[in-house]
Amino acid sequence: MKRPGNISLALAVLSALLVLVAPQFLKNYGIYLLTYWLVFIIATMGLNLTIGYAGQKSLGHAAFFGIGAYTVAILMKAGFSFWLGLPAAALICFIVGLILGFPALRVQAIYLAFATLGFNTAIWLVMRNEEWLTGGTFGINNIARPSLFGYSLEGNLAYYYFVLAVTVLLAVLLWGLLRSPWGKAFTALRDNPIRAESLGINIRNYTLLSFAIGAAYAGIAGALFASLVQFIEPGPFNVAASIMMYLMVVVGGPGYFLGPVLGAAVGVVLPEWLRDVPGVANWYLPAFGAAVVLLMVWLPDGLLSIPDRLRARREAREASALRAATAAATRQQEVSA
Repeated sequence: MKRPGNISLALAVLSALLVLVAPQFLKNYGIYLLTYWLVFIIATMGLNLTIGYAGQKSLGHAAFFGIGAYTVAILMKAGFSFWLGLPAAALICFIVGLILGFPALRVQAIYLAFATLGFNTAIWLVMRNEEWLTGGTFGINNIARPSLFGYSLEGNLAYYYFVLAVTVLLAVLLWGLLRSPWGKAFTALRDNPIRAESLGINIRNYTLLSFAIGAAYAGIAGALFASLVQFIEPGPFNVAASIMMYLMVVVGGPGYFLGPVLGAAVGVVLPEWLRDVPGVANWYLPAFGAAVVLLMVWLPDGLLSIPDRLRARREAREASALRAATAAATRQQEVSA
């Protein structure tokens, strides 16, 4: 039989080929949808760090997503380059995320979730009401796509490959972070903050960093989103969007590195696919909601927990069989004696 490592490598290679080759055979809307999916992978990678690895509860991620989008849009409207707006979006979101992390030092669990929800609502109200800056409900349009080394990314396919490259780069950076002592400190903070502190981990600094780095990822995703849709208004950055991002992390598997990939696919691609399924098209949103509810009932740890659950069941069966064999052998020895 093939080793699991070889199977994982084969699946990784196949997935890479699909994301590289499949867009060549898709129409513009299909390419747009895949790019949209990649944008949300980036956003939920940051949220997965905050929720899945550091164990903090956040319902304000869409606010950072919006801050990143509006930062790029406002700077480009003022005549600045996208390449200035992108790092500016990440930096501003990092600083705001650092500030938002302070409530996490005093409140936890559901109280922290409500605090971040209030933050999201406040930012959304600023986006909607401060028309002099954000355009209010009229939004900001004509957001251009950038050029890279003289090559225009205006086309959907070119922009897709650009976003794919950014996604891979950010995933590699996050992978390195999680494999470093910082990543182990985040996990220790999630599992048991008191034990982590007793081991010398500064839980204050790591709590703030989990929010700041997660926010920076959302800011980058928001900047890419603004150039993708080329028009932004407050709607995509409300509390419902934050809840959907949280759902993507939970469905994919919080604390699993590839969780955002599956979670974003469920949140972005699955509803669009259900719209074209015969007999479901008129009820695709209720069907999507029912599927998510059933998934949470049967797989509360997300889709990527399936291999772990199967492994745990196999180990339990093997342990039970071993105990039965040991008991039978003991009885046989007693009879022989």
